[in-house]
Amino acid sequence: MSSDAMSSDNRHEPAATLHTPAHPVRIVTAASLFDGHDAAINIMRRLLQAQGAEVIHLGHDRSVEEVVTAAIQEDAQGIALSSYQGGHVEYFSYLIERLRARGAGNVRVYGGGGGVILPAEIDLLHARGVARIFSPQDGQRLGLAKMINMIIEACDVDLTEDGPKLDAVAAGEHGALARAITVLE
Repeated sequence: MSSDAMSSDNRHEPAATLHTPAHPVRIVTAASLFDGHDAAINIMRRLLQAQGAEVIHLGHDRSVEEVVTAAIQEDAQGIALSSYQGGHVEYFSYLIERLRARGAGNVRVYGGGGGVILPAEIDLLHARGVARIFSPQDGQRLGLAKMINMIIEACDVDLTEDGPKLDAVAAGEHGALARAITVLE
């Protein structure tokens, strides 16, 4: 194979063009409830870390409530989930619902399922508020590095602009306490 053919087949974005976060980026990673397939999310978390994100990895078989609580307590900008077991429409939809109900609707949600999540389901989940469900075609077209780059870039937001809400901290709100800690960091 010629070097021209090899370079034109390179689907991964060169490291020089990857986004360097201007702010600390925190991402909660997990595999969804009843899902023991954690190889994909383990690779994703390592790539997120390599690109500068702080990763809070919950492992596999995690409930919506565990993921939402971790995202709030860690003041995360994003959640990245793997879901290979089915039930993904219900899981991701409920995750978005719980984030909004707990005042964390600003947390961006990303996911993938290795082809288990159908294109119509991806569209539905995007309409319900999931930032991005990556399909196998996205992986082929973008490569892992660019998919990670998209997550890092979208989650690179300054969480300290509003400052801590001390009355909410005093009232015991976990999200307010987490934000106060973020500001102090």
